[in-house]
Amino acid sequence: MAYANSSRVVSVSLTDRLVAVVSVMRAALQRRRVYEQTLRELRDLSDRDLADLGIHRSLIPTVAKEAAYGK
Repeated sequence: MAYANSSRVVSVSLTDRLVAVVSVMRAALQRRRVYEQTLRELRDLSDRDLADLGIHRSLIPTVAKEAAYGK
């Protein structure tokens, strides 16, 4: 039985790592902005408007978290 096995060494430069960190931070900031904007918009709605959407005022942070983070 014959098989081929190969491996290669991949070196990641400091610049690549910094770019990745900046990218992750940008994505996190964007998700945070979505969360905060959703909170603001839902808090500005009246209780009647929230009821029409099926959202109780106590659920606003949960709904905003789902909108931003998908949880």
